[in-house]
Amino acid sequence: MHLLIPAAGMGRRMGSDRNKLLLSLLGKPILAWTLAAVGASDSIEWVGIIGQPSDWPAFEEILAMVSLRLPVVLIAGGETRQESVYNGLQGLPADAKRVLIHDGARCLGTPSLFDRCAEALLGCQGLVAAVPVKDTIKVVDEALVIRDTPDRRNLWAAQTPQGFEVNLLKQCHEKGRSLGWEVTDDAALFELCGLPVSVVEGEETNLKVTTPVDLAIAEFILRQRRNQ
Repeated sequence: MHLLIPAAGMGRRMGSDRNKLLLSLLGKPILAWTLAAVGASDSIEWVGIIGQPSDWPAFEEILAMVSLRLPVVLIAGGETRQESVYNGLQGLPADAKRVLIHDGARCLGTPSLFDRCAEALLGCQGLVAAVPVKDTIKVVDEALVIRDTPDRRNLWAAQTPQGFEVNLLKQCHEKGRSLGWEVTDDAALFELCGLPVSVVEGEETNLKVTTPVDLAIAEFILRQRRNQ
């Protein structure tokens, strides 16, 4: 299975002036934790890291640190996640049929999650890892007035990995570019194109490290895993 890791964002919500994936988490960069899980997966055979060229020297140091025994290619990112994934798709090997896409900031995803998503992708056109929503969700208008309370039994919080047939996802990205669609994940492009997206149950601990609070929670989870 081929894997793309979007890693081109900055750490503005983290209060950082550099790529948040380079910040330290228990003595190692956040990206190193993500790559360690990838390397321990039985299903991943190729990795593309999508980032800004200015970060590539740091990425190469991290790759040397984790000793990833997989082919790894660095791919130039875009101004948005959507543009970065588009670039990543162009950087896939010509023989890539299916691809998993996993945010570099989801550094707590386990090798088992990658393997389950890779296996499920063999039987569908697209999928997302997701977990059932536990909170009651409110739909609020611009005046901060509640307009609806959807049944949470039908609500799932999307995570990554997300996985797709490469040719279909490329077609969706091309259509999105031509029509000016702006989305926050690749599953949304699939949905807009009328293609089915399945759900693979994710992991409660598979959080995206975005804020200092997330970083503290990630440190707690990793310490708990070490103790176990």
